[in-house]
Amino acid sequence: MTTRWLSPDEQRAWRAYIAASLLLEDAIDRQLQQDAGMPHLYYSILSVLSESPERRLRMTDLAERLKITRSRLTYAVTRLEKDGMLRREACRHDKRGSIAALTDEGFAVLERAAPGHVETVRGFLFDRLSEEQVGQLEEISSAIAQGLQEDGARPAADDVPWRRRSSSACS
Repeated sequence: MTTRWLSPDEQRAWRAYIAASLLLEDAIDRQLQQDAGMPHLYYSILSVLSESPERRLRMTDLAERLKITRSRLTYAVTRLEKDGMLRREACRHDKRGSIAALTDEGFAVLERAAPGHVETVRGFLFDRLSEEQVGQLEEISSAIAQGLQEDGARPAADDVPWRRRSSSACS
């Protein structure tokens, strides 16, 4: 098999993407640590739960939405639960499953953190792009995400930790 090396244009684009994504994640993380005392992942967990019906979601579904391993999610949920921002509930139909539920306190923390978070995202990302570039960013990001999620050769569905699911429903 012959290696398909990146062209000079692809290499520049790749390095620009890596630099931008790392710098943006760092800026978001710093802002959330400073303003809300939590990393971006914790904010994302609270945010996803706030948008879910009854502010509750099965842990496996939460891991899938966040694209993280269940063990990483369990660690984060344990911390958020200790801080009173969410609680875990047993799944009624599957004794192995559990649900993460956003508490009123967690929702209040999210509401206080959201304006600073949005300003950071706007200031470091969207204010630097034209309307056309915002559309291109969505199109490019969606194509990459879709390709990574649908590519049957790499990785197989069962090899992606957030895609492993039990067959039981939980309500």
